[in-house]
Amino acid sequence: MAVISALVLGLVEGITEFLPVSSTGHLILFNEWFSFTPAFTKTFDIVIQFGAILAVVVVFAKRFWPLNGSNLQLWKRVVVSVLPALVFGALFGSKIQEALFNPTVVAIALIIGGVILLIAERSRRKESITDVAKIGYGKAFAIGCIQCLAFIPGTSRSAATIIGTMFLGASRATAAEYSFFLAVPTIAAASAFSLLKHPVALAGNDALILTIGFVVAFLSSLVVIRLFLQYIRNKTFTPFAYYRIVLGIVILLFFAR
Repeated sequence: MAVISALVLGLVEGITEFLPVSSTGHLILFNEWFSFTPAFTKTFDIVIQFGAILAVVVVFAKRFWPLNGSNLQLWKRVVVSVLPALVFGALFGSKIQEALFNPTVVAIALIIGGVILLIAERSRRKESITDVAKIGYGKAFAIGCIQCLAFIPGTSRSAATIIGTMFLGASRATAAEYSFFLAVPTIAAASAFSLLKHPVALAGNDALILTIGFVVAFLSSLVVIRLFLQYIRNKTFTPFAYYRIVLGIVILLFFAR
């Protein structure tokens, strides 16, 4: 059963981490049937997130190296964007998660995020930014502040950054791409903090379970990132908005039983 749980949860992480649909919302549902002990779950979640991060590095390898020219300019902006989350997370992250991490909050956040995503799609915006390297430092900082909304469980880090970047004048494709880049330091920092707070203690076949989850999350993220980038070139986020709303309603009904 542990191997099946690793396969399923790794797949859920890989599919949902970079889409604007909240991986947290999905994991809450799937943990009703596929789960580990609370202590091991924290370690498992960290490991599969690193699998997802590695997929971003592989897909956008040319943006990571060589680190010069436009690549360097891009990562300077990403650093500016991640600073608000680092500060806010260190000060309030744990308290917010502990206070708000429950199915009702997640469901409401999913629904509200879906509605905002619909508004973002239907509002007439001037798309003045079509290249991630052209996002200014001021807007990069603003995107970072908006990303802090993702500390509310169910909001979705990718949804917050994509919507925020779009409202600041970026095209859909640019907003999605910047969200991928920002995910790397953000998730890595959050995972490192969790590791310090909850040291890894492995026993039995835990290493095998972690490896399975990591590999599945990595491979599924690879596929999803590539497909999502192709999709968003000429399609809208509207289906994801409706999906969020439906998922939120399902979670509310499921846990209201």
